[in-house]
Amino acid sequence: MRLLNQSLTYLSSAFLVIIGVWSILFYINIKDEIRDSIDDGLENNKLLIYQKIKADSTLLLQREFGGNNFEIHPISTQKVPFRKDVYKDTLMYRHNEDDLEPVRILHATFKHQNNYYRLKIISSLIEEDDLIEDASYSIFWLFIILIACIFIINNFVLRKVWHPFYEILNSLKNYRLNTNNSPISVTTNTKEFIQLQDASNALIHHTKKAFIAQKEFTENASHELQTPIAIITNKLELLLESDHLNHDDAKTISEVIQMTDRLKKLNKTLLLLTKIENKQFIQQEGISINTIAKAHCQQFAEYTAFKHIEIKIEEAANVQVQMNDSLADILISNLIKNAIFHNIEHGKIIILITHQMFTIINTGAKTALDSKTIFNRFTKNESKTQSTGLGLAVCKAICDLYQFKLNYQFIQNEHHFSIHFKN
Repeated sequence: MRLLNQSLTYLSSAFLVIIGVWSILFYINIKDEIRDSIDDGLENNKLLIYQKIKADSTLLLQREFGGNNFEIHPISTQKVPFRKDVYKDTLMYRHNEDDLEPVRILHATFKHQNNYYRLKIISSLIEEDDLIEDASYSIFWLFIILIACIFIINNFVLRKVWHPFYEILNSLKNYRLNTNNSPISVTTNTKEFIQLQDASNALIHHTKKAFIAQKEFTENASHELQTPIAIITNKLELLLESDHLNHDDAKTISEVIQMTDRLKKLNKTLLLLTKIENKQFIQQEGISINTIAKAHCQQFAEYTAFKHIEIKIEEAANVQVQMNDSLADILISNLIKNAIFHNIEHGKIIILITHQMFTIINTGAKTALDSKTIFNRFTKNESKTQSTGLGLAVCKAICDLYQFKLNYQFIQNEHHFSIHFKN
């Protein structure tokens, strides 16, 4: 989730809780204010009625509310409990509404010419359900307006404020250590973004120095190793051609030559791994996985024929991926060589090419390989002494570089290696 959208989500949730609590408190407060106001009105009406009774005693005969908002009933002197005025909420039938409506009623007791009377005065109340409904609508629209305002502020105001951050982020995403990129530079007066820019440039500087040093070391080490290995191989081959060697010595020299060849191959593979991990293969183009697979099947045709291995390609789609052509060739070649090298006499290999997926299935050992370690460096079958144990590690490094998924499964006594290319 983008930063701006995440902040919008948090703010929306916070506003929802705050407005919800505030609306409840607001409702309670408004309800109390309305009742206080009505009670003040009832108190004022009571005093006006007292004054009118002094001028017109016929008002004492008002036994029902009728067209007025009060009624008066005499009470006996024995039951006169002079008490404070009492305010209550009740329901009363209203002809205009043809229903029971909420009212506020004042119960008061007064004395007139040595007689005691009970006075009831009513005043209409706002219906609570109507009040809640109106308040809910108002709060709902207030929430919608606030969220809309936050969204607008996020996308037009805060986006501008955060623009330097996204510039730095984009520069870091597109930065390549093996190219001469200029330092990250953004126009901003925000202290935190300036600190982020300086920290990013410092980190890039140190990383670039380490990258250059490592690159020079691996290239120099590889070059320096290749030369003595080549010299050793040449001298051993010359020695092998000598007429003075007996059979055992010749066999020993031949084994040493094989070891130097393996050492040469190991050196090249480790250098390749280092280059892959350092992302030195920059150039990319559209590669057809189908074409590469067919080419390597033809290349290894003699070897598969020698081991009587049946190899079959099943194509359900033409898979095109964007990657370095050399790495694509190494990736498919290593998987096919692995399937051949670890296969059995009269075995079989099936290559499945489906939408964004390459799978190679081969017969071989009747037990599953350890899927947790099979792609580690120098993991190999101890019986295969000629193997460097780096073939699958190189495949894994290439897949990691391009964010492909390389999986291994053992299904029905067959080994399945599959690559899921990203869409």
